[in-house]
Amino acid sequence: MANLVIVESPAKANTIKGYLGSNYKVIASKGHIRDLPKSTLGIDVENNFKPHYINIRGKGDVIKELKREAKSASKIFLATDPDREGEAISWHIANELGIPQDKACRVTFNEITQSAVKEAIKNPRRINEDLVNSQQARRILDRLVGFKLSEVLWKNLKSGLSGGRVQSVAARIVTEREEEIRAFVPQEYWTIEANLSTASGELISAKFFGDKNGKMKLSTESEALSVNEKIKSGEFKVKDVRHAVKYKQPAPPFTTSTLQQEASRQLGYQSQRIMKIAQELYDGLNIGAQNGGVQGLITYMRTDSTRVSAVAQQSCAAFIKEKYGEEFLPKTQRSFKSNASAQDAHEAIRPSNVYITPKSIRKMLTNEQYRLYKLIWERFIASQMESAVLDTVSVEIENSGYIFKTGGYVIKSKGYLTIYDYVSDEDKDNENEETSLASLPNIKKNEVLTASGIEASQHFTEPPARYTEASLIKFLEENGIGRPSTYAPIISIIISREYVKREGKALVATPLGEITTNFMRQHFPEIIDYEFTASMEDKLDSIENKENTIYGVISEFYTRFAAELEAVSGGEAKVEINIPAEESDVLCDRCGSRMIYKNGRYGKFLACPKYPECKCTKAIDKNGNVATEEEKAPELAGFKCELCGGEMVIRNGRYGSFYACINYPTCTFTKQKVTETGVSCPKCSSRILARHGKGKMLFYSCERYPECDFSTWDMPLNEKCPDCGAPLYYRKSRKSVICKEKNCSYKRDEEMTVIE
Repeated sequence: MANLVIVESPAKANTIKGYLGSNYKVIASKGHIRDLPKSTLGIDVENNFKPHYINIRGKGDVIKELKREAKSASKIFLATDPDREGEAISWHIANELGIPQDKACRVTFNEITQSAVKEAIKNPRRINEDLVNSQQARRILDRLVGFKLSEVLWKNLKSGLSGGRVQSVAARIVTEREEEIRAFVPQEYWTIEANLSTASGELISAKFFGDKNGKMKLSTESEALSVNEKIKSGEFKVKDVRHAVKYKQPAPPFTTSTLQQEASRQLGYQSQRIMKIAQELYDGLNIGAQNGGVQGLITYMRTDSTRVSAVAQQSCAAFIKEKYGEEFLPKTQRSFKSNASAQDAHEAIRPSNVYITPKSIRKMLTNEQYRLYKLIWERFIASQMESAVLDTVSVEIENSGYIFKTGGYVIKSKGYLTIYDYVSDEDKDNENEETSLASLPNIKKNEVLTASGIEASQHFTEPPARYTEASLIKFLEENGIGRPSTYAPIISIIISREYVKREGKALVATPLGEITTNFMRQHFPEIIDYEFTASMEDKLDSIENKENTIYGVISEFYTRFAAELEAVSGGEAKVEINIPAEESDVLCDRCGSRMIYKNGRYGKFLACPKYPECKCTKAIDKNGNVATEEEKAPELAGFKCELCGGEMVIRNGRYGSFYACINYPTCTFTKQKVTETGVSCPKCSSRILARHGKGKMLFYSCERYPECDFSTWDMPLNEKCPDCGAPLYYRKSRKSVICKEKNCSYKRDEEMTVIE
């Protein structure tokens, strides 16, 4: 009997299959198989907050397969992701399969490489119930807050609203930034810049700094003009010239947070997209036989640690020495300090094998996979390289008791900048004060400079910038709100619930978000308090560390939360929501009013604000522009209506595409949209047609249906099973060709184009 390995994702299953040999069968649970019910609370508040788990709808076939394979397996290994969520998935699977709690069946690996997987299989352990309890506590807390809070929001604000424990805090952060921007009062300030030249005619530019007492702020025009008048009659004399060598250190390898921030800044990807691509790189991709076939390219991508294993450091050092030379290696191996709140459960995000360079596998990856892998690979290699050495010079110039400053630097030794140029926020601020990558002329102390121009400029302070995904993630991490695995879902949820919207890269609070946040601040201040939310993360960690229990953490929280719920349960907190409509610059064709944006079943559209008196509407495209007549015109089907002879066109309905007469509603003739498959019905030898079913899913049935009742969700093929001779089918959900004969187990993995 074969050993059974259960993982989360099919991609990971395909990668691991090639490592373990024929004595192992690897299948995927496709994430969680059990969860709290969607329609009810699912938690017995009176019985120590006991959760009621049910099998997730749609996972029936997966669970049946898991049980069937487990019955015939000699050993079972649960190899889900190496974090709390993965531990909980393994715990649910073990319960469903009846695996004893003391059974050593859990295996984890930080990277999906042959050596890491085989080593993990040799050393299974018991499921860590402390990790599971920590995850359960988070799930129960989130359900209690989400379910109870949503009831209050429905009752007092608007039906359909929902709240969340961490999402509400994120919405508050964005809302408060919008309030800061509105309340901002610009402050005037002035700068003075002098264009100077040396005796040999070389030009430099220096900015006003202050006087001998330190930095001076010029707040008004009169102050700037006063300084300007005095220096016009004086001379610019070099007071001090300081040369120094500056060592610029490389940034540490990526954590989940810094990866999302940097990929957002450099690649322009949204956080959810970044994590999806990173998951693909971790699960494994086919990078060609010359590179080892299917490989996991990066280590686990949900981590808050900058730690790197000694083996990985040694491998990287050998690569750097071979590729760039020994002078690019630091004298001692680098180590980076993680945040104080970091769990440090996993290494930093790094390449599984540094010798698999981005360039060598460029053709085997999608553009997105290549760009993200290149970013991770370069950041890690740079983190293990020698520092960059900069020759810097700073010059102080005096005139009439006032000090002007200038400075700059040149790169003496590039070090890690050879491969990766990372600019931190602090570096950006410093670059505003000096001339980057510029060489100043050879200036000597006491040298007199000639002024060719002095310019005083007026400026006004700018309001704080709106959050981007990168800056919001940085704020969440710095304040201990959420954990690495939650940042992307948090942002996705507050946008999908329309509490926040995107304007370019900026995140902007919507009127609904501001109203909801104000309601929460008034009635549930603790729920959206930054420090309280951060402390709750620490308490969840304490369960994992055996310092607390699920009941202890939840009961302490729920006692206060229930009192707040009781205070608003009477309905006296009800708020009338009056969200201003979003106006467009499009005028109504019938009454001339400025049309407004509305949300319908099929997305946004333009409607007249005088509805129901005026019912004019306009379709808009994905960019918010009014659809042209050509875009709105239905696509012709290429044949005539059987009733009236009019053109048949393709329409989209709730169950997919169909053919309809262009003269609707005068003529109501419709016909289901079907596609020839070229396959004969196994029952009556008639044609098999591809039809559109509910939810735009394809199914295949005999053209004589319902006289002949043959139908299937899997695409029939013109192939016979090599084992039993029965017809073969392609199952899109599992990307495999199967035989459906009851006693035949033929199956082969293959990806095909589905007939539309």
